[in-house]
Amino acid sequence: MAEMTKQEKNLVEWLSDMKEDDAFALAKKMLLEEGANPIRVLELCRNAMDIVGKRFEKGEYFLPELVLAGEMLENIGAIAKPLIKQAPGEEPKKLAKVLIGTVHGDLHDIGKNIVTFMLDINGFEVKDIGIDVPVKTFIDEISQFKPDVVGLSGFLTLAFDSMKETITAIQDAGLRDKLKIMIGGGQVDETVLNYTGADAFGTNAIDAVSLCKNWMGVAV
Repeated sequence: MAEMTKQEKNLVEWLSDMKEDDAFALAKKMLLEEGANPIRVLELCRNAMDIVGKRFEKGEYFLPELVLAGEMLENIGAIAKPLIKQAPGEEPKKLAKVLIGTVHGDLHDIGKNIVTFMLDINGFEVKDIGIDVPVKTFIDEISQFKPDVVGLSGFLTLAFDSMKETITAIQDAGLRDKLKIMIGGGQVDETVLNYTGADAFGTNAIDAVSLCKNWMGVAV
């Protein structure tokens, strides 16, 4: 990432320190009054989310901070994304299609929402089918949407069985060879990956973007 100005450093710092009002006011000013590049502003947000993720891993932040981080991202994204679309000739062709949802039995969506947002701003066409998604819904959506990548999210340990069941059903439906499957959530690791039969796992939204880019042959 290019050298940051004082203002940009402030934005990253205020976002990662959970200074919601200050950060939102600054982002809005940069985007709407100063004509800052919206992609650059979203990059700064991504930077801040990286810091938030590390603090969460170290036990300095907890779920409420992740929820707030997700909300701040959404609010800034709501202003920034339309500005990207308005720029002539800047609308890039979508890199690939990603279908994402939280598996049945699990109602967590914070991580999933951040992954959806990050994939979107990195040029992927993302369809988020929500939380507590039955196996049949995943199969139906895969058949209709024809994604290149399927993301299964789950925060609870009981979600591992749901992930395995969903992946087995995708295989049985003859759809497994046509796509890559990534899993993510609070306690997902190598053991869970092997148990579920997914292709890869990610511990945060940055991992998810890297996986999708690697699979699609895009430089990270």
